[in-house]
Amino acid sequence: MNLGRARARYEDDPEGARKLLDEAHADAKHALVELRDLARGLHPAVLTDRGLDAALSGLAGRSPIPVTLDVEVEPRCNPTIEAIAYFVVSEALANAAKHSGAHRVDIVARRNHDRLLVTIADDGIGGAAAHPGSGLAGLADRAGGVDGNLRIDSPVGGPTVLTVELPCES
Repeated sequence: MNLGRARARYEDDPEGARKLLDEAHADAKHALVELRDLARGLHPAVLTDRGLDAALSGLAGRSPIPVTLDVEVEPRCNPTIEAIAYFVVSEALANAAKHSGAHRVDIVARRNHDRLLVTIADDGIGGAAAHPGSGLAGLADRAGGVDGNLRIDSPVGGPTVLTVELPCES
């Protein structure tokens, strides 16, 4: 609505239109944060139906950065563990696309006995960190909540490597 009002005021009241555009921009950013939070909380059906391999393939296929995927995770882990791994990869791909300047991302997921290890590496500029309140800090908290861990190796200049290790049963 603010965009429509700004368009109507543009010719006669450019300053008023600018204020409405600022409000519309703030509203859109707020809506995106809410939508992103909602999407992070949703458990994708493909993960339930077909497993982590298929779910990660879907993420890789939607990534604007080319992704290589190497997944061997049979037998399947606990659904909660699969969901955490999925959301770590989702966040890592989103961050790579938004911040890294990467040209490629490599994802390796392996089940090793009772542990799931997922590594996401990009060839971008590095500098990623789990600042309080950030998406990476939230993922580290999720992993820690099931006795797992998230490691971030991202020196300035790159590359960035995220590694999540999770117990398959939790």
